[in-house]
Amino acid sequence: MTDSDWLAGAFEEHREHLRAVAYRLLGSMSDADDAVQDTWLRLTDADAGAVENLGGWLTTVVARVSLNMLRSRRRRPDQPVGDSWPAPVEAPAGAGAGPGSGAAAPLGDPESEAVLADSVGVALLVVLDTLTPAERLAFVLHDMFAMPFTEVADVLGRTPDAARQLASRARRRVHGAPSPDHAADVTRQREVAAAFLAASRGGDMSALVALLDSDVTLTADAAAVPAGRPAVLHGAQTVANGAIAAGAIARESQLALVDEAVGIVFAPGGHLRIALALTVSDAGRIAAIDVIADPDRLRRLRVAVLPD
Repeated sequence: MTDSDWLAGAFEEHREHLRAVAYRLLGSMSDADDAVQDTWLRLTDADAGAVENLGGWLTTVVARVSLNMLRSRRRRPDQPVGDSWPAPVEAPAGAGAGPGSGAAAPLGDPESEAVLADSVGVALLVVLDTLTPAERLAFVLHDMFAMPFTEVADVLGRTPDAARQLASRARRRVHGAPSPDHAADVTRQREVAAAFLAASRGGDMSALVALLDSDVTLTADAAAVPAGRPAVLHGAQTVANGAIAAGAIARESQLALVDEAVGIVFAPGGHLRIALALTVSDAGRIAAIDVIADPDRLRRLRVAVLPD
């Protein structure tokens, strides 16, 4: 066995753990895969033989890479929408699945990826995304992965006391929200939004009308309307007709958290173009739809894509 083979094998033993750390820090499976791949590249450039604790070294590196990605994300609020839910990973026939291939071999099947994503939970990801990058890293590494504050501080470039304070602030926010009621509300919103998206894709008028409140109001900004003027639609039948007319867009759209509520986004090529912010009533019907396409408004949204 060559040194490179040994290094690849050693890295694969830690890949699943590194991906779990990166996913909880970044909230996006594709970003987590990028962070893990970057960690592999850094390992190949390092003197691995001098590393006493390879697992600890790799965790520190993937955490630093993720922290840099979080900070970059804050500086670029207009970043493309990511896929916050895992997708199947399939290597081409005959291709290797080693660290340098870019494939995430150990978690390649959709079921195990879904287990990883579901173990965090949509509600918790919403709260984590409200933390500063340093707070999120301190909380995730210490409270979720039991990393000592001395090591957390090393990743952050701060003192252990400062790292402890960051985790404490994050902990107060995480434990303060979301409540079980909020989590249940997010689940209910997702069910309604998924049914609305499916009916729009299929042109199912009766299903759309059943999902809409009789007094539903749809508002669309000027950028969302071909005429270039804001528009308002009232009533279930009228809004349902509009949804069917936009069926082609619906077939390319996805469920997403839009400012902490479940909505729908159209993001061709990963670039957010249209967002539908939905208001779901206690009766489980859509009471209002805000169609957002203005670039300035889109940049101010906080979006995380969900599975259909």
